[in-house]
Amino acid sequence: MSRFRGSSWKLSRRLNYSVSETGKELKKRPYPPGQHGQRRTKLSDFGLQLQEKQKVRFTYGMSEKQFKKTFKEAGKMSGKQGDNFIALLESRLDNVVYRMGLARTRQQARQLVSHGHMLVDGKKVNIPSYRLKPGQKISLREKSKNLKIVDESLEAVYGSFDFVSYDKEKNLGVFARLPERNEVLSEVNEQLIVEFYNR
Repeated sequence: MSRFRGSSWKLSRRLNYSVSETGKELKKRPYPPGQHGQRRTKLSDFGLQLQEKQKVRFTYGMSEKQFKKTFKEAGKMSGKQGDNFIALLESRLDNVVYRMGLARTRQQARQLVSHGHMLVDGKKVNIPSYRLKPGQKISLREKSKNLKIVDESLEAVYGSFDFVSYDKEKNLGVFARLPERNEVLSEVNEQLIVEFYNR
């Protein structure tokens, strides 16, 4: 299945979860979209597992194939598969650009990367799914330093994370470490995703 290109607000309401992690989508109408949105029945165990998987997949804007491949990679690592999975997703370049505050949404961060505006350790990288290693440095290309959308995003940043940092004066961001599980996606139960793929 290709990447979702519909309304993220409708999607958030359907999943009862803010895909953008801002909570704006659910403030006005905190019920599923559609004529019968307020008459939904209780979900089965499979339905709950699928819903949890879709929450995370749409949050990071990934295709099912790419998402499942990352999940299998997490299973080959030592430690809990669910925790490893979230850490791998958080170490994607487009996500780190978003977490640093250089973009308001992950879609905007993906566009910045794919249009060649970002450097990793001084080298241009235009692959949004590029996996960063702790300690790697991210910066904007010289020609891209004064991008209006970046300035607006840095001014509107609503939260900071200990595992990433960005110094606007130096035009330098650092992916310091992999995030702890309690630092991101607090509303997600990754164990249900593990159960979904291992059923």
